[in-house]
Amino acid sequence: MARQVLSGIKVLELGQLIAGPFAAKTLADFGATIIKVEPPVNGDPLRKWRMLHEGTSVWWEAQSRGKQSICIDLRQKEGQDMVRTLAAQADMLIENFRPGTMEKWGLSPEELHALNPGLIMVRVSGYGQTGPRSQEPGFAAIAEAMSGLRYLNGEPGRAPVRAGLSLGDTLAGLHGALGVLLALYERDARGGKGQVIDVSLFESIFNLTESLLPEYSVFGAVREPAGAALPGIAPSNAYRCATGEYVLISGNGDGIFQRLMHSIGRPDLAEDPGLAQNDGRAARAQELDDAIGLWTQQRTPDEILPAMKDANVPAGRIYSVRDIANDEHYRARNAIATLRAASGIDVEMPNVAPLLSETPGAIQARAPLLGEHTDQVLKDAGLDEATIRTLREKGVIA
Repeated sequence: MARQVLSGIKVLELGQLIAGPFAAKTLADFGATIIKVEPPVNGDPLRKWRMLHEGTSVWWEAQSRGKQSICIDLRQKEGQDMVRTLAAQADMLIENFRPGTMEKWGLSPEELHALNPGLIMVRVSGYGQTGPRSQEPGFAAIAEAMSGLRYLNGEPGRAPVRAGLSLGDTLAGLHGALGVLLALYERDARGGKGQVIDVSLFESIFNLTESLLPEYSVFGAVREPAGAALPGIAPSNAYRCATGEYVLISGNGDGIFQRLMHSIGRPDLAEDPGLAQNDGRAARAQELDDAIGLWTQQRTPDEILPAMKDANVPAGRIYSVRDIANDEHYRARNAIATLRAASGIDVEMPNVAPLLSETPGAIQARAPLLGEHTDQVLKDAGLDEATIRTLREKGVIA
């Protein structure tokens, strides 16, 4: 295996479910050692989310790959003491509890930095560590609504819809991973010290909303839901085919638009000077969608997509997961990994991304059993067997 860029970096993960653990999973894929602290008995609730195989979620197998699991009861003083011991030896700590929880346990940034000035601490929450809503429970669905995403996501005049994924959580996890890498560079390359990265779910999504706020601030324009279209950028939409399926066609570049119009037999639109640039096309978006739709409705996807490819126009089917699992490009790119779970089944999952040429990431190991590494991690931290046995008898560890 090639050298990995985060090899030797130790991360203490206190988070549960999605956002914090997704950040840690991303770091694990590039070589970081992740010590995941789980509550005794049941562990991270994600172990029981969605579809289970022999009592364990297959989502867990993807989210927790490459991590070590230790069970510590953080509600007990001895458990909090163990976290201090582990944090004193770690490079990073990731948590996604409600703001104030770590302080209640005596694990505030100030207290942990007194033990380890170089500790980089990622704090993921719904609304951030400050502000009037900071103490409220925050879930991705609510953050997606607050960020403006849910307002846009849907058909005009109908109830807003969600994407079917916890986008707010994973986007916050990616922002957390970015934050710790920036802080690591500051600490190690510039002689800085540890710091706190405050990541909120709503700001992580809001950061991706493009021109939404600038257009409102300058023009008072409120972007409305537009289904599969992209208002102000045309033509770009989902178009119905003769089979009842839909294909996506994006002809919104100036040259691309001309090639698209010639391909569908509309040279008049291709040569119309009023459509030469996007602002003119956006004003006549419905006319263009009608022209493209008339052409696609008389053809199957197997006729449409080769024609688009020949014209060098971006187009594609709308994939289900079945399409993904059987797509030759996914396989050629090695974008799908197969990992054997502790139960013995093989689980396919997204492989490591992005791809680095010199220090590529790689999945380190399968997802851990609950508490699988408790004894070894605590021994490595300096605890002797008698102490570990006493802690187990008290129910502090499992």
